[in-house]
Amino acid sequence: MEATILEWVGYTASVTICVSMAISSIVKFRWINLLGALTFSIYGFLIGALPVGFLNGFIVIVDMYYLFIIYNKKEIFETIEIENNSNYLSRFLDFHSTEIKKHFPSFIYNNENTLNLFILRNSAVAGIFLAQKKNNILEIKLDYVIPEYRDLKNGKYIYTKLKNKFLDDGITKIIALGESKKYSNYLKKIGFKKDTDNTFIMILKKSENI
Repeated sequence: MEATILEWVGYTASVTICVSMAISSIVKFRWINLLGALTFSIYGFLIGALPVGFLNGFIVIVDMYYLFIIYNKKEIFETIEIENNSNYLSRFLDFHSTEIKKHFPSFIYNNENTLNLFILRNSAVAGIFLAQKKNNILEIKLDYVIPEYRDLKNGKYIYTKLKNKFLDDGITKIIALGESKKYSNYLKKIGFKKDTDNTFIMILKKSENI
């Protein structure tokens, strides 16, 4: 027997809720969970299951509340420059090696980076930025953000707040290799332009905002 439209609404809501539970990013989880709860709430009211409708309606309100807090929370971003031989740097790379390999398959740490930064959000390590300076070009070797903080804020901080630092160091071009679809999309959202193959570039100028 073919499923009715109402049943498909229920299936869609269930799948959406399940997908949200598998997402590590807090922001993405809240958005997808909100969508699933909203669909479930509508489904509950349509079939006359008021407890289902009201419960999921409450979940929608909770998700909206926390999303409001997330988007309006003032966060303090900082950077800590680290040495190539830092034990904590080695431990961080080792701990996140599986995820790093997934998004940066060709990355190999070789102690030759000229810029190593930990990106802090409210004093917690949210990501790492490793790069090599060659004349006026900065080649990104690793721009990794841990799953809990993947909301573009790290990238916007690096490429806007640190822009003057890069320019003062004589850097006028930043090059990144987009080896995964997610990282390539991230680079585009941050302001990089695709050059050739998987190479993305960003031109730095004092008269422009990135």
